[in-house]
Amino acid sequence: MPIAQGLPWTTDEPKCLIKPPVKKNTIPIDLKLHSDIRAVERARFAHQVAKKGRLIKQYKMERERQQKLEEEEEIKRLRKELIPKAQLMPYFDRPFVPRRSEKQPTVPREPKFCIPRHKTIKCCRMSCNDMSGPSQLQQLPSSIEKVEALYKNRILQ
Repeated sequence: MPIAQGLPWTTDEPKCLIKPPVKKNTIPIDLKLHSDIRAVERARFAHQVAKKGRLIKQYKMERERQQKLEEEEEIKRLRKELIPKAQLMPYFDRPFVPRRSEKQPTVPREPKFCIPRHKTIKCCRMSCNDMSGPSQLQQLPSSIEKVEALYKNRILQ
């Protein structure tokens, strides 16, 4: 094992050690947290929503007030109209005589009792086809002639 030896004694003057330069204090950087930015944006948004809500509420109140005024004016107008007024005296020197119409009377048509084929159910098609047989088609012109004869008799009377 080695034996520890001390440093030799020196006769020289001790050297002054130079102190290292002192560093400036560090300045902390201002942190911008996302939560802080979000809080500012949310406050701005909440302010806009509140402003819009106030505008809508004000608009509704204005509209209700306008509608109330219109209803009151309508009531006033109706009350003025409902005041009983004297009727005009009828003209007895020119009595009303109804005149005969110059238009031709309308010709009545037989109703169509048969349902169109595309609107019927399959089981009902047979009964519909049975109804529109040749016997009813032959009766149709004679019934029209009867009706025309009745109308001619009425016009001549």
